[in-house]
Amino acid sequence: MSVWNLISQIRERVREEEGTLYKQASLRVALCYPSPYSIGMSSLGYQTMYREIHLHRGAAAERAFLPEDTEEYRKSRTAVFTCETETPISNFPVVAFSVSYELEIPGFLEMLDLSGIPALARERTPEHPLILIGGPLTNSNPVPLSPFADLIILGEAEELIHNFLDAALTAKPAELLSCFARVPGCYVPGLSGTLPPIARAGDDRLPARSQILTKNTVLSAMFLIEPERGCSRGCTYCVMRRTTNGGMRLVSPERVLSYVPAEARRVGLVGAAVTDHPRIKEVVHAIVGSGREVGISSLRADRLDGELVGLLARGGYRTLTTASDGASERVRNLVDRKTTEEHLIRAARLVRMHKLQRLKLYEMVGLPGETAEDIDELVRFSLEVARIAPLSLSVSPFVAKRNTPLDGAPFEGVRSIEAKMTRLRAGLKGRVEVRPSSARWAWVEYMLSQGGEAAGLAAMDAWRNGGSFAAWKRAFKNRDVKPFRARPVPDGRRNAPTIPFMP
Repeated sequence: MSVWNLISQIRERVREEEGTLYKQASLRVALCYPSPYSIGMSSLGYQTMYREIHLHRGAAAERAFLPEDTEEYRKSRTAVFTCETETPISNFPVVAFSVSYELEIPGFLEMLDLSGIPALARERTPEHPLILIGGPLTNSNPVPLSPFADLIILGEAEELIHNFLDAALTAKPAELLSCFARVPGCYVPGLSGTLPPIARAGDDRLPARSQILTKNTVLSAMFLIEPERGCSRGCTYCVMRRTTNGGMRLVSPERVLSYVPAEARRVGLVGAAVTDHPRIKEVVHAIVGSGREVGISSLRADRLDGELVGLLARGGYRTLTTASDGASERVRNLVDRKTTEEHLIRAARLVRMHKLQRLKLYEMVGLPGETAEDIDELVRFSLEVARIAPLSLSVSPFVAKRNTPLDGAPFEGVRSIEAKMTRLRAGLKGRVEVRPSSARWAWVEYMLSQGGEAAGLAAMDAWRNGGSFAAWKRAFKNRDVKPFRARPVPDGRRNAPTIPFMP
């Protein structure tokens, strides 16, 4: 494919956008997402940062994404360029990345490489852009990003990005980094020492919301907005639990609805616990009553009732999706997941009552204390639910995250997880749809989520060697990557340190 064809693809996407921002400014920032356009433009945080940078009096942002076909860029020697002005990101003084989770690190490295920017911060010169990193991953463990970053903003960046832009307009990079090494919520590798607490934006910055509407996303033409931020619950595996950044912060229905543009025909309500908002039905009722479709990112089974599910059905729902996140009620109790069989049975009955097509449940396997008997219990219960409404299970291996009570819990093991997946499928015998996530890539995610700088360097090695699972195994072994901490057990005590399972 020619360079012209690659540019034409981007131009076509931009022509189909509503809300794209253009601005002449003293400071131009390349705002990058290390996954393809369709995923990046479905990120509420990414879109929020795009608007926040443009709100600054002296700065403007231009978007860039990981190409869908990176080999075409390599063959044609095309650098990653921005959507707004088709400028290579290497020409910007600041290149900012939003990284959502660990397995996006190879995409981040790929974008730098395609642009001729050295991945390692120590190999860059003053002629190279300053690399700023933020995004959801910084709520958990940003340390694997340290070898590549000049500055990392931890947590909520709506306010800190303005402080950074103020300084970047006047200070030289070295002075800027020296200053921000002492700013709460900011981490400058090599200067800051230990990680500071994550940043919290003021409530006046809420709600985060979409800037651009486009059909070319995972959530096609859906306007995203958060009616709440954070969570009031205490699930021990979750980064966004009640102890994170002050817990749940509510936005009034009136404020939420005031931001929904008239042209938006689909509205997505995004947050860690949207249905825990005490006035969420008012928001949904207003959206559906105006003839729009509605989506909610986190339906909690214990909050579902006939009124809410009826509104969702009117708002275009065909599949009711909620999470169990534990193979049995015993395991859910161990991790403080307040979801009972009764809640899930009621959800299935609501699916049938409102003539939805199916119930979809998110499940985790491999949680601490789980046994084969718990998998058998999941089989029994799934068959019971399937007699009420068609059921599909989306099953992911448990991956311990830093800054949670289960931080340091070992990965169960690829072979053990795969055996449980086989046991589950055999028990359900085609009567329930089972969509398992890869145990191998969950182990890679685990090693990154629990690792330090060596894990980031191993990610670079694996990416350079083709990114296969075998390449990741070799890279972790060669870099001697091990988790940070000792293994927690369900009652909160800790055992002796353990070596992670190597498949």
